[in-house]
Amino acid sequence: MSGLARYFHTVRHLRPVQVAGRLRLLLPGPPPDLRTAPSPRLQKNRYVQPISPEATLVSQDVFRFLAVERRCSTAAGWQPPDAEKLWVYNLHYFDDLNAREAPVRREWHDHLLRRWVAENPPGRGDGWEPYPVSRRIVNWVKWTAVGNTLPYACHTSLAVQARWLVRRLEYHLLGNHLLANAKALIYAGLYFDGSEAEAWYARAFDLFEEQLQIQLLADGGHFELSPMYHAVVLEDVLDLVNILQAHGRQVPSAWVASVASMRRWLSVMSHPDGEIAFFNDAAFEVAANAAELDAYAARLGLPSRALPVEAPIIVLESSGYVRLAVGAAQVLCDCASVGPDHLPAHAHADSLSFEMSLGQQRVFVNSGVSQYGTDAERQRQRGTGAHNTVVVNGEDSSEVWGGFRVARRARARIHQLVRSPPLVVQATHDGYTRLPGRNEHRRRWTLAAGSLEIDDEVTGAFRSAQALFHLYPQITVRASEPQALVLDVPGQPVVRMSLQGASSIEIRPSTWHPQFGLSVPNTCVAATLLGPTLRTRILWAQER
Repeated sequence: MSGLARYFHTVRHLRPVQVAGRLRLLLPGPPPDLRTAPSPRLQKNRYVQPISPEATLVSQDVFRFLAVERRCSTAAGWQPPDAEKLWVYNLHYFDDLNAREAPVRREWHDHLLRRWVAENPPGRGDGWEPYPVSRRIVNWVKWTAVGNTLPYACHTSLAVQARWLVRRLEYHLLGNHLLANAKALIYAGLYFDGSEAEAWYARAFDLFEEQLQIQLLADGGHFELSPMYHAVVLEDVLDLVNILQAHGRQVPSAWVASVASMRRWLSVMSHPDGEIAFFNDAAFEVAANAAELDAYAARLGLPSRALPVEAPIIVLESSGYVRLAVGAAQVLCDCASVGPDHLPAHAHADSLSFEMSLGQQRVFVNSGVSQYGTDAERQRQRGTGAHNTVVVNGEDSSEVWGGFRVARRARARIHQLVRSPPLVVQATHDGYTRLPGRNEHRRRWTLAAGSLEIDDEVTGAFRSAQALFHLYPQITVRASEPQALVLDVPGQPVVRMSLQGASSIEIRPSTWHPQFGLSVPNTCVAATLLGPTLRTRILWAQER
């Protein structure tokens, strides 16, 4: 019955269009449309240099994705049976066409393009699923936009791929996938000339505009509440501005405004080191960082963003995140929902978690993510225990399961904000009210010059409650006296941590996951609550 209940609490939030989309997947789709491809369209203006990711083509037939190198030298190599599905997806994206120093690999790329068409018949294999098709269409068109020419077979295949995609839009998923589908069809519609291409363009343009309005929150955040996917979507919008300008098409003013608000949101949700905070699915190297996206926007002639970076407290009200800053300290507080009810695929059970930096140095970090899939490690990384928050009765605050699913989920609320130092954020979440004690987790952050105080309270009866504090890998910790620790933080003379109300304090090994394919050893401080409350104080030298 528990399995049935979990499934019920997962599917009851789905939108009708998602249900219809899933039912449609059970039916055989239309066959590939192999008609002659339309002629290419002449580009009117220069295509601005987009963001160039790291190279992934190590040699002519060797690829490196997710920290794993594999050779793909035969037709079977496009679908290796022992590789993660995400690795296979990356193989079919063709990101390396537009990666750093791509021109020096021009011969490899030409060879690879021809091989892909010859060895991946239309409609077969993971490479023909809608998301990799979307990514590949964009990369092939980007490659041509800067002066390259697709081999004839690839030009023909590009039209087949666009026709395949237009009849397989990912309405069963929605979210960033549907935006990627629409972006790809806009690119294909502007690459080709003629009425068919214009029909793709018109449909996809309307779809992207509609979904951007739905998926962007009033504070500029993407509604899946992952800083990583937010950056992915922001780059999608910038890429569309780029291709529209290159073909002399009008860029909607609403898209320009969206870029400004999205850039602000990403800056707020980045640490002083310039990289994103790890809330929900988040890792480095998947998306560009704020500086790279700002530079791209500048190349496109978009207005500079004006950010209140010096403000001591910034509240992203629609998203639910709060940034506190006093002196060298920056704290990011998660008072958000786990994501939209109908789309929590990238959610973690991280309610009321936080991250903290002192200067350029990260101190407290959430888990990040090193893999997708459905195994135990994916489940652990999504679980409450991999985040800087409180675990009650060994349970997750939201019922994450199945790799990308969530059953009952926590609702967080902000109750108090004090906007002048000492800064205060007080919030609660109800994720544990499903437990026998109908427990509520209440947390209060107080940030002042040289100190952060965290007050936790768990209401109702419970068997156990643990507050977890995951440290950045370079930081070591040692006990100094009962209920007190010393953290060795680079760049800081001394950082002390005391935990009043703990029955025991454990220093244990853990892992941090800054990139897909990487698990880096770090340390976790686990404080078991003696009663309903715990007061954690972190002290460091004040600036003079």
